[in-house]
Amino acid sequence: MSGNPLANALSRGLWSWTRSRRIEKLVHDVVVYALLVGLGALFAFPFFWMISSALKAEYQIFVWPPQWIPNPVMWSNFAEALANPLLPFHLFFRNTMIIEVAVLTGRLISCTVVAYGFARLTAPGKNFWFAILLATLMLPKPVVMIPKFILFNELGWVNTFLPLTVPAWFGEAYAIFLMRQFFMSVPVDLEEAAHVDGASTLQTIRYVIVPLSIPVLTVIAILSFKDNWNDFMEPLIYLNNARLYTLAVGLAFFNGQYDVRMNLLMAASVVVMLPLVILFFFAQRAFVEGITLTGLKG
Repeated sequence: MSGNPLANALSRGLWSWTRSRRIEKLVHDVVVYALLVGLGALFAFPFFWMISSALKAEYQIFVWPPQWIPNPVMWSNFAEALANPLLPFHLFFRNTMIIEVAVLTGRLISCTVVAYGFARLTAPGKNFWFAILLATLMLPKPVVMIPKFILFNELGWVNTFLPLTVPAWFGEAYAIFLMRQFFMSVPVDLEEAAHVDGASTLQTIRYVIVPLSIPVLTVIAILSFKDNWNDFMEPLIYLNNARLYTLAVGLAFFNGQYDVRMNLLMAASVVVMLPLVILFFFAQRAFVEGITLTGLKG
């Protein structure tokens, strides 16, 4: 150690400060990881219980203490749940996909055009109408459920897919908001260059805006797909024919047919949930990127 008292004091102070910072960082990391592990386990537990129950015999589901690992593993639950002729899952899946394709197509097209108008075009009262659009987000869904049913019933659309698909072609408030925020971050020079080359507004949207907006379009597509996939109430209200049921309504129908055979219901639920999980893992990168961009820009 140096004989200079001042240098020794500075050295001890620097070492003490460094150790304090390391301890503080260690405590911070331990707390953060403990919270992440705890919350992760909390959210993962229902999925684990569902998968575990889907692979058990029915009597093993409610035994105490719980038997977490199925023994024996009942893979036959899946075949029994999906092969029953009274429960046409292939028909429910087809109906769900028809609605998904119609809704996604309509929502992406209509919301892109409307959001571009709010982001780029000029019109009197544009900001006022945008505020009205955002205000519709505050309306609880049950408030508009009865007027919508009366309207669609007068149009003769009940017991068809029209009430579930046509509204998507007239925009969706949250999707328009997200797209507008993203479009406002796109450099105006790109659009001006397209106009100089003779492109119309629709051509500018098609060839300039849409290719640059893949992340936000992916976010809208995934959220819309999830909402429609899990939607139970509206198909239940508008569809009376069992051959038109979606997967969400079909699961409830399944529940009644089997007098709550929980292991088969869980097996069917795993199959219904699987497409959403696969979709999220494949589109995870674009989804996170889109959320980040729409959250930071505008």
